[in-house]
Amino acid sequence: MAMKKQNPKYIFVVGGVISGVGKGITASSIAKILQDRGHTVTSIKIDPYVNVDAGTMNPTEHGEVFVLDDGHETDQDMGNYERFLNITLPNNNYMTTGRVYQGVIKKERSMFYKGTCVQVVPHIPLEVISRIKRAQEKSGAECVIIEIGGTVGEYENILFLEAARMMKIKNPKDVFFVMVSYLPVPSKVGEMKTKPTQHAARLLNASGIQPDIIIARSDKKLDEKRKEKLSFFCNIPEDRVISAPDVESIYDVPLNFEREGLGDTLCDIMSLSCSKPNKGHSKDWNKFVGNVRNSKDEVRIAIVGKYFDTGDFTLSDSYLSVIEALKYSAYALKKKPVLTWLNAFDFEKNPKKVSELKKYDGVLVPGGFGARGIPGKLMVIKYAREHKIPYFGLCYGMQLLTIEYARNILGLKDATSREIDPKSKNLVIDLIPEQIEKLSKMQYGNTMRLGDYVAKLKRGTLAFGAYKSDSITERHRHRYEVNPEYVKRLEDKGLVFSGKSPDGSLCEIAELPKNVHPFFLGVQFHPEFLAHPLHPHPLFTAFVKASIENKKK
Repeated sequence: MAMKKQNPKYIFVVGGVISGVGKGITASSIAKILQDRGHTVTSIKIDPYVNVDAGTMNPTEHGEVFVLDDGHETDQDMGNYERFLNITLPNNNYMTTGRVYQGVIKKERSMFYKGTCVQVVPHIPLEVISRIKRAQEKSGAECVIIEIGGTVGEYENILFLEAARMMKIKNPKDVFFVMVSYLPVPSKVGEMKTKPTQHAARLLNASGIQPDIIIARSDKKLDEKRKEKLSFFCNIPEDRVISAPDVESIYDVPLNFEREGLGDTLCDIMSLSCSKPNKGHSKDWNKFVGNVRNSKDEVRIAIVGKYFDTGDFTLSDSYLSVIEALKYSAYALKKKPVLTWLNAFDFEKNPKKVSELKKYDGVLVPGGFGARGIPGKLMVIKYAREHKIPYFGLCYGMQLLTIEYARNILGLKDATSREIDPKSKNLVIDLIPEQIEKLSKMQYGNTMRLGDYVAKLKRGTLAFGAYKSDSITERHRHRYEVNPEYVKRLEDKGLVFSGKSPDGSLCEIAELPKNVHPFFLGVQFHPEFLAHPLHPHPLFTAFVKASIENKKK
């Protein structure tokens, strides 16, 4: 008799009463643990925003917009899932409130509901459930990890929690809940407090959900007294309270969870036949984490951007994938990356500050939009070019490289982008033709050049040396391109367009020859989206290598 195929398992990861305590990393780590134990896994992110996707959100407010292969703009946690699992996720695995309502309204308009009264409950939760199951079916995964964004007490999460509750009622042996909650240690008190977590568990209970596992986040390890209290007041066995103290890097988290017994606990409560962690995978991951811990020799990289400030605080989430990509390459070279955030506006206020770039081994200008901060970035690029400091420009960073070169080498002092000054006579960077109509109709959401595109590389260039291939595929997110009318003039003055679209019409990579500059290169795409801990991106690695060489001088 053939064995009955096991139903897929669904694990919902929800937050406590404080946001930003690591649900995304917890969800990624749980997925990795199950993957290393021999199960196929996929991950889903639910964002409780009315936005249809993350593309129109301010990065300072929401964090980085992560672009999938298929061109969809999603939350940064989708990047964490891809990086931890070394997989490519499709659009089906991302959901927002706006996307769910849009789907229900579209169905209602097409008579899908056959004339019934379409209501918030049950139809919205049912739509959520159908999207979760569709993602599982398309992936064929045995385990589905679903992260619900925000906190448990937020009004906007109610319908997603209701969907999870309905799934649990329907399939009680296949649906499980992990609550990530923070345990503060007030400095004036000096004692770890469990009340916020107790309160979060009660709020979750009020939604008809009992957590199966509590991930107890804190700056220090949970003691037995606190475990006992959480077990008693949150109605959960003590061995299902998992201590998650702050660790040196996020890549320690799955290893820490395994030491806490989370892998065995998950397999037990889900009735999964789990092997011990895959030694091959674990060995590679442990080696990477070892490099993170043991790399002492520093390489200093300056990141010049404008999406750092939020009130009195400075955040780096706007450039999360860039930061991680730099780390992967540095650690692979057994160097400790020291990343410094430099605000482009500071150079505009005080142009003399640009000489401080000499302190850094390399300079990176990431992507962005708009005219703010551009004069400062152009000063930085000029200084890096003239002083032979390795420079890496991503998307807008490549466009600004081209503008700087056109102004100071080609002699076109008004060279610019249509995005900065549409009235300029020398629009070295201009709109892609298909984007002109979209902008005229105020179509901003999901209308850029998005997702995977192929580029052909020129042999004998920095780019070819990094990739070791004459054909690459990279993810894009932009509206503007190098104006073809200026390409020959720029090339005649020494700028090399080492990567172009297959038909040669679009410039994908610009660089200076190595005999002119050790590393002066910009890309129109976003290579950071394809960098993984065990597979650093070749361009980031080439840049970090050049920065290390610059340090030795």
